[in-house]
Amino acid sequence: MNLSRRSFLRVNGASFALPFLPSLAWADGAVSAVGKPSKKLAIVYIPNGIVRRCFFPGEENAELPGFIGGFNADKTKNERRLKNKPGFYPVELTSSMQPLSPHINDVTMITGLDRTYKNGQDVHAQGASCYLTSLSPEQAGRKGIAHPNGRTLDQVIGDAVGHSTIFNTLEISCNGFTAPKEPIEFDNISWYGPGRIAPSIREPQKLYDRLFLRESYRQHVGDVTDLVLADAKTLSRKLAKDDRHTLDEFMEMVRGIELRIKKMDQMLSSVDVRVPKNEVLPRGQYIRLQMDLMLLAFQMGITNVCTFMLGPERWDATLMYEGVFDKPVQHHNMTHNQKGDGYKDLQKIDIFHMQQYAYLIQRMKEIKEADGTTMLDNSLVGFGAGLGDGATHQYYDLPMIVSGKAQGQIKQGRFIKMPSGTLNSNLWLTFAQLMGLEIDSFADSTGVISDLWA
Repeated sequence: MNLSRRSFLRVNGASFALPFLPSLAWADGAVSAVGKPSKKLAIVYIPNGIVRRCFFPGEENAELPGFIGGFNADKTKNERRLKNKPGFYPVELTSSMQPLSPHINDVTMITGLDRTYKNGQDVHAQGASCYLTSLSPEQAGRKGIAHPNGRTLDQVIGDAVGHSTIFNTLEISCNGFTAPKEPIEFDNISWYGPGRIAPSIREPQKLYDRLFLRESYRQHVGDVTDLVLADAKTLSRKLAKDDRHTLDEFMEMVRGIELRIKKMDQMLSSVDVRVPKNEVLPRGQYIRLQMDLMLLAFQMGITNVCTFMLGPERWDATLMYEGVFDKPVQHHNMTHNQKGDGYKDLQKIDIFHMQQYAYLIQRMKEIKEADGTTMLDNSLVGFGAGLGDGATHQYYDLPMIVSGKAQGQIKQGRFIKMPSGTLNSNLWLTFAQLMGLEIDSFADSTGVISDLWA
């Protein structure tokens, strides 16, 4: 076992990268002061929009939306648009945002954001595939590129900051379907460029294998973590007390993830072949397992940039939201049945998604970095959708919550009202600059959202 500043547990030619352990660095004689950890960017995507009257402050008694079908989007934006008076306001947790109450000082809500759009291409496909490109089909046409179009924000940032990590970017999805129900544009938000998808990883086992290169040495050991844990015990005796605690927590997390993957695999293997696998897969357990794998990738320095889809756009997929409904439901169909009390059941899914986001924030607050800060202190985490309201397919008033301090660059605990019609590409440009990129524009941006800076 080699001990060095970049510490690994070596297993038959493969390696587990460890979180930074100061006592190893001191033993190596290479550290006189702990430097800043890397900044991390996570973009969490919500499918099918939100129930806006339960999400945006002041909308509680707003008129319930009608239904707009086909490829088209809401044409009534002038009447339905939020009437924002730009400025800073205290965070106001609406009914859908209640799961964030323990983290009220860790989040900022931003309203008034729009995305460019042109009828003729399915609005759900645009919602996902154009979310991080900020190019409409019309703009793409002028540039002579096909839809889905452009290079997404995560890839642009990954190109600039990924030189110190194994992967420039990591793409994760929580779509349990094995057979396609929709074209690929509905299930991915990351693109290397026009027509070149950056495929998201849906299966926890495949994601685990990619992070730990497990396939390369599965032939040598049946259970990788058994061997690694044994090696970790030897290493632990060489560490200072705080580092032993950090290593123990890290290895416990790795072991817990592997056990959760096995449990999920057993659940799926026992399902009657006539029952779609996605219907029995508990959404919360699945999403949190994928989130923990993303956090491991951040903690181990495998990547600093990740996109995370909570689910696919449209798909009419029957999914099991455990603790919410007694049987699987179809999220997309519910968005088009909001009249009467219909919106109340749909809002339960919004709250469920918010609970997963709250879990992610809490976990990032618990993970300590080398300099004593938390992972959340060093991160930028967006939570939003490519559609405002799913019933009307509105492409304006997009929901957006930002957490993380980006190493002191963001002051949290605020509600920022932007002038209605502010392009979401302005936010993406802001994210890029917060991640250290020296660029003046992104897609159709007109400037940065300077109010987000501390």
